[in-house]
Amino acid sequence: MPNRWKPNVTVAAVVERDGRFLLVEEETTDGLKLNNPAGHLDPGESPTTACAREVLEETAFDFEPTHLIGVYLNRFTKTRTGDDITYLRFAFAGSLGTHHAWRTLDEGIVRTVWMTAEEIRACPERHRSPLLLQCLADYLAGQRYPVSLVHTDISVTQTSG
Repeated sequence: MPNRWKPNVTVAAVVERDGRFLLVEEETTDGLKLNNPAGHLDPGESPTTACAREVLEETAFDFEPTHLIGVYLNRFTKTRTGDDITYLRFAFAGSLGTHHAWRTLDEGIVRTVWMTAEEIRACPERHRSPLLLQCLADYLAGQRYPVSLVHTDISVTQTSG
């Protein structure tokens, strides 16, 4: 099969503190949008390692994934290009660690924001993905699974040679 379909694998963090959730406001081709700290799985990474890295890059906070909230499939058509993209998202809950205020946030991230669930639900037009609300709903419903459900074989992280 020369053109085998493959989804883009992403990771996202649902981070709650004092009833508020950590989001990022980011520049997109459709303007400023809100999202969970999230991003693509890079070669040689486990999903949990990728999630910790993305949270650090996008928010300057250390993050340790402690639970899998869910695995989500979403199809998206880019507004400007018409590209048809499917994302496979692994969403994690976890514990937030040290804030490294000296760190520059990832390219495109304007700022971090803390919002209540009600505030997030009130602005769906500002969400980068419908998965923001779905992950939030599942988290609030108490959906938690062991991170061990996501197994990464040693062959992924081994360097050859």
